[in-house]
Amino acid sequence: MDWRQGRRSDNVEDRRGGGGGRLSLGAVAIVVVVSLLLGKNPLEMLGLVEQATQAVPQQPAPGTADANDPRVDFVRAILGETEDVWTPLFAASGQRYEDPHLVLYSGSIQSGCGGASASSGPFYCPQDHKVYLDLSFFDQMRARLGGGGDFAQAYVIAHEVGHHVQTLLGLAPQTAHERGAAGSSVRRELQADCFAGVWAYHAQQRHHWLQDGDVASALNTATAIGDDRLQKQSQGYTVPESFTHGTSAQRVRWFRTGFESGDPQRCDTFSATQL
Repeated sequence: MDWRQGRRSDNVEDRRGGGGGRLSLGAVAIVVVVSLLLGKNPLEMLGLVEQATQAVPQQPAPGTADANDPRVDFVRAILGETEDVWTPLFAASGQRYEDPHLVLYSGSIQSGCGGASASSGPFYCPQDHKVYLDLSFFDQMRARLGGGGDFAQAYVIAHEVGHHVQTLLGLAPQTAHERGAAGSSVRRELQADCFAGVWAYHAQQRHHWLQDGDVASALNTATAIGDDRLQKQSQGYTVPESFTHGTSAQRVRWFRTGFESGDPQRCDTFSATQL
């Protein structure tokens, strides 16, 4: 996949490693209580903690952090391509596409939807319109999930952006989390897979940047993260009533639907009688 020709998005925030800054009111309260328990002067303790906090290097401005990091460069290129694909698609239907932000973090993060850790994988928060990604997930894809390669990683980002598209269009009620093989959670995830396919179709039309094996790598990733595959790996059997993302075959099918048609209208998983 020749992603280097893509435009870089300025909507990437790098929050890896945290950053310096003033203590929150909650942190101040904790320091005061601890200092009193230890018989220390709260003002002295606050001063020491504040100095330690300020000593941590500040993170660069969003979109400019680690400009020479090839992994950040990749994320910016893929996010930029999603912007360049979805903006005209929205405009063609008389709507305006609002660019999401993508937040890079390491370990754990506080989002508009609450706290999250890297173990939960990449996710989209509809409350703040941001995609959250710990880059270590890509390492796990290669080592444990049988997926890898640039296009497989691009598929993951495009899938989360697909949730943003759903939010902007009001297609998937974010309060509906019905589990099960045909529940709203599965339908929402499969639609995001289809939207990822739509993105890949138009990105290919724009740049012809996909190479032999790229689509296969994305399909392998979709297969690897199907509910049935993951449950069989972890417990030896499947429980369809607990599915949240769809089976491997379903994820592949809906990605192909988007990729082969390039038409978002073909991604109506919520009305589909067969997933």
